[in-house]
Amino acid sequence: MFENQNPDDVQAMMEQSDEFKRLYQRHKELDKQVLDAELGVRPMDDLTLHTLKKEKLKAKDRLTYMWEHRA
Repeated sequence: MFENQNPDDVQAMMEQSDEFKRLYQRHKELDKQVLDAELGVRPMDDLTLHTLKKEKLKAKDRLTYMWEHRA
């Protein structure tokens, strides 16, 4: 997430907002868990995977909102 953004801008946003930093790190963690599950590295049931994907999407939506409305 934010691969197309200037890394310095993303870092500055993380330093300015604890919520943004927490959500950014959580999104990365969820992304890895989902990818591992889809690759079969981390077996999990469909409901758990669906729940992780929903949480990841909520984090992404909030991060995007925060990014678009940053001061």
